[in-house]
Amino acid sequence: MNSARDTRGHGTHVASIAAGNFAKGASYFGYANGTARGMATRARIAVYKFSFEEGTFTSDLIAAMDQAVADGVDILTISYGWVRIPLYQDAIAIASFGAMMKGVLVSASAGNGGPEMGTLNNGAPWIFTVITGFSLFPVKTIIKDLPVLYNESISPCDSSNPLSRIPNAGRSIMICYSNAVDIEDQMAAISESKFGGAIYISDDPDALSSNFFPNPGVVISTKEGKQVIDYATKSVRPKASISFQETHIDVKPAPVVSGFSSRGPSRSYLRVAKPDIVAPGVLILAAWPSNVSAAVIGVNTFLDSDYRLESGAHPDWSPSAIRSAMMTTANPLDNTEKPIKTTDYLETKDATSLAMGAGLVDPNLSVDPGLIYDATPQDYVNLLCSMNFTQDQFKTIARSLAKHNCSNPSDDINYPSFIALFSPNGNYTWLEQKFRRTVTNVGAGVAKYVAKVIAPKNSTISISPQTLVFEKKNQKQDYTLTIRYKGIADDQAQSGSITWVEENGHHTVRSPIVVAPEIDAWT
Repeated sequence: MNSARDTRGHGTHVASIAAGNFAKGASYFGYANGTARGMATRARIAVYKFSFEEGTFTSDLIAAMDQAVADGVDILTISYGWVRIPLYQDAIAIASFGAMMKGVLVSASAGNGGPEMGTLNNGAPWIFTVITGFSLFPVKTIIKDLPVLYNESISPCDSSNPLSRIPNAGRSIMICYSNAVDIEDQMAAISESKFGGAIYISDDPDALSSNFFPNPGVVISTKEGKQVIDYATKSVRPKASISFQETHIDVKPAPVVSGFSSRGPSRSYLRVAKPDIVAPGVLILAAWPSNVSAAVIGVNTFLDSDYRLESGAHPDWSPSAIRSAMMTTANPLDNTEKPIKTTDYLETKDATSLAMGAGLVDPNLSVDPGLIYDATPQDYVNLLCSMNFTQDQFKTIARSLAKHNCSNPSDDINYPSFIALFSPNGNYTWLEQKFRRTVTNVGAGVAKYVAKVIAPKNSTISISPQTLVFEKKNQKQDYTLTIRYKGIADDQAQSGSITWVEENGHHTVRSPIVVAPEIDAWT
């Protein structure tokens, strides 16, 4: 369809998250009832469509992003991406380089390919890369005092044939338990066999990260599942009730990095730590077009949405300055004041910087970061010049050779994070890498900062100088950070940080440090 109208819902959804206005009385069919809003409620939105039912072409994407820059947008955000292609073939990287040269920040999603290392997309150094960090049944339903069934031979719920032979299935609750069958497949089998409800046993935290809810049901852990199975098999007349439309707030811990969220480093360029930050991105209440179903609740039964939800603090800041402010003020701790966790293959553990970047974004703190790591367009050209591209490959990204000076190539971009790579597979020798950084004082005036360092495991960090003194606003100071490190068994990534703490002030400027095994780049 040759129209900018949204036919899938994804574009409307993410656009309203970025800049949707206040919408009172919004909910997802009764869940999360309240006032919904985007991040920048007073911003105006211009949406550029490049993907159609007939296909998605890189030329359309580049044209859309170029047109947005030409139209004068301040920020570009895109929730799309490709993997397994080098930078000079990545349409988003190419168009984002042009946007950066014009002073436009491009924010892009890291992807849903996790939890393996190196699954991240949109990892070009000039892109602001954001990672994302349940049980819902979308109608008002009460399942009360229905018989609970468990049969080891059919409770995998992998087929509707044996399930459909159960008498009075519509007035029964089936327990579904199998590590070999996806919950969505179990839900489909339950729906086709017309069960009244189901109890799904799974430790997968992303089990219900979808809008497919064919029958009433709940997901419980394997620990809880054993108790329920014991109850169902040992009781004379086991029964259960399920109530819905309960919204829980102040859930702890939060955030938790999604198991499916892609992980860094970026195979398109390994020498910059990615992702940059983590932000809420799973089961977000946002706008949805009225012409697209918002949920599936049964066989060929669809629900439509009832709701149509209808850079200002520092307009002179560069894209790099804006990214720096958001990264250095991000919070690496969850709401229990412990390190943010991630769920990789059902195992909960502390998230490394390759999973969460600098931490959870804090928009209010980012307005006043104290110090920023800035970079000019020429700095990114110098970086591009260091990548050993052919002339044609360089020209594809930079768009022109005549306009760019490659007399000073450098792969040490002034980035607000650090990454050091070691050779994997047991060759763990001591290595050393030095980084040079420049910070700009964007605070009120005179300021003194002292370095506080947390070294990654099997590493030592040295900083010179360890104190930075600023006599006025916009003054710049340089420092060097040197990592001496070696790999560890199992080739695991290790995280640390450097934080510049303002004396007699309120600013803390934190940058993540990560030591990780080197992986193959996309070439």
